[in-house]
Amino acid sequence: MAVCYSAEVPTFRLEKQAGGRVAGVDEVGRGPLAGPVLAAAVVFPTGVPRRLAALIDDSKKLTAEERLVAFEAIRASGRAEIAVGAASVMEIGRLNILHAALLAMRRAVARLPAPPDLALVDGNRPPALGCPVRCVVGGDALSLSIAAASIIAKVLRDRAMARLSVRFPGYGWHENAGYSTPAHRAALAALGPTIHHRPEFGAVRQLSLLLVQAD
Repeated sequence: MAVCYSAEVPTFRLEKQAGGRVAGVDEVGRGPLAGPVLAAAVVFPTGVPRRLAALIDDSKKLTAEERLVAFEAIRASGRAEIAVGAASVMEIGRLNILHAALLAMRRAVARLPAPPDLALVDGNRPPALGCPVRCVVGGDALSLSIAAASIIAKVLRDRAMARLSVRFPGYGWHENAGYSTPAHRAALAALGPTIHHRPEFGAVRQLSLLLVQAD
């Protein structure tokens, strides 16, 4: 069942209400033309110190600099258990992006040092986990654990795309993270797709169809 509350900033209310070990789970990378989808799971077993909580918000609301500060603070705090999981471009093609994202979430939760008593999952589609799951619509703006997971996932995926950009120059992945920007689409048309492009997505699919027709 999806739950939605209104809040100006994420809080620890849902975690306190649930009690026990509560994992916040979020993913990033459903929309890009290239690269994996990546998920993170974060547990704050003893709560979130006020100074750390002040840095954490929905990753989409933070600048790149603010996300990095929050990312480093979460990792350095000693208060968070963090795990990540990913699904590859091949898995996205085989499963579709929704089920690949759910797979990445399952992998992230499975890599936590101990199973959570509850997983708070951003969105309205629950992954099949080995623990109870509560979907929270807009959860990255409501739950500190989910927001922390969104930050971890975003920073790590951006870094992965920046590394791929060195190996596959010209597409600007270090700047666009594989999303469908005008520059990325122009490079795709000029250079063609790479093994890291998603064949069924938007401009990649259109280009593939054009290449088939040209043959």
